[in-house]
Amino acid sequence: MKRKAVIGSIIAAFIFVFAYFSFMQITPEEIENAPEWMPLQTALQEASEDNRLVMIDIYEVGCRFCRAMDREVYPAPTIRAILDRSFHPVKVNGHSDRTLVFQGEEMTEQQFASRMGVTAYPFIVVMDSDGNVIDRRRGYQDVVGFSRFLNGAVEKRS
Repeated sequence: MKRKAVIGSIIAAFIFVFAYFSFMQITPEEIENAPEWMPLQTALQEASEDNRLVMIDIYEVGCRFCRAMDREVYPAPTIRAILDRSFHPVKVNGHSDRTLVFQGEEMTEQQFASRMGVTAYPFIVVMDSDGNVIDRRRGYQDVVGFSRFLNGAVEKRS
C-alpha cells in the first residue's frame, strides 16, 4: 500500500511540475513599445475628432504570424511613429464572441471579421472615421511592407 502512495505522489509531483512550466511558457509577455490598443467604437469616435484613420488588426489566438506581428512589427520605431501620427489602433479577435458596436449595430467580433471579409490571419483593415474601408491586407507583413501599406492608406484618404 505504501508503494502505491509513493508512486502516486511522484506521478502527481511530475504532473504538477510539467503543468507549471507549460503554463509559464504560454503566459503572454508584456511587449515593450506596443501600440495602445483601443476598442473599435472608441477609435472611430476619436478618429472623427482628430482626423486620423483607424487601423484594425483582426487576429486569431494561436496564430504564429499574428504573434510575430505583435512582437516584431508593431513595436518597431518606424511603425509606432506612423501609428501614433495617423492612426488609432484596434485589435479584434476574429473568433471571439465578445460584442462590439460598428456603425450603430451590435455584433460579435467574429461577425465583424466576417463582414470585413477575413480569409486568413492576421488581417489588417484601415478605415476612416465613418467606418468606410480604405484598404485591407491579409497575412504577415514585415516592417518595411507594413509601413508602405500604412503610408499608402494615408495617401488614399487624402
